[in-house]
Amino acid sequence: MTLVVKICGLSTRATLDAALEGGADMIGLVFFPASPRHVELDSARELARAAAPQAEVVALTVDADDAQLGAIIAAVSPQLLQLHGHETPQRVAAIKQRFGLPVMKALPIATAADLAVLPDYAAVADRLLFDARPPKDATRPGGLGACFDWTLLQGIELAVPYMVSGGLSPANVAEALRISRATGVDVSSGVESAPGVKDPELIRAFIRAARATEQLSV
Repeated sequence: MTLVVKICGLSTRATLDAALEGGADMIGLVFFPASPRHVELDSARELARAAAPQAEVVALTVDADDAQLGAIIAAVSPQLLQLHGHETPQRVAAIKQRFGLPVMKALPIATAADLAVLPDYAAVADRLLFDARPPKDATRPGGLGACFDWTLLQGIELAVPYMVSGGLSPANVAEALRISRATGVDVSSGVESAPGVKDPELIRAFIRAARATEQLSV
């Protein structure tokens, strides 16, 4: 399966262009005011228009209600919804049914016990995204620059593709892919010079490092 590379938390045209020029498959727009990567609908609409049709536009939300999701979809027309909160499998299924879009559910991972929910989510989501479990005092569920133990994913069998995120960077993405056997990677803070400030050169370097693993696997 072809590797999917996602650059998340983009908020400027310059960094979007870097992701597109580098060959990113997905670009993530964050709709969560507590995040330094949050974008308003007007800005997101322009970024989404610039990304299409070269890359898939992913709208990231955290426990958003139907009204919020509807407004985002109307403005941005994303190809994929990323649910990064405490959404239950039932909520994931309801969102898919109501809005008719594919859904990627992010799941926090710290120990093997966190994998127990995988069958329930794999039954309703189109993709799964494994992220490091945030500290109890964290104000947001992702983009914190922390890795989890990728060996926890070894040997898992899922009916849907999965991606890894959390603390990825140009320096460690190859190792993350080798260990986890994931079919995709998602980066945010690992290509930033400051929280919410993407670095075009780091974006390009991350995509190059991820793509190099495809050549090794041929």
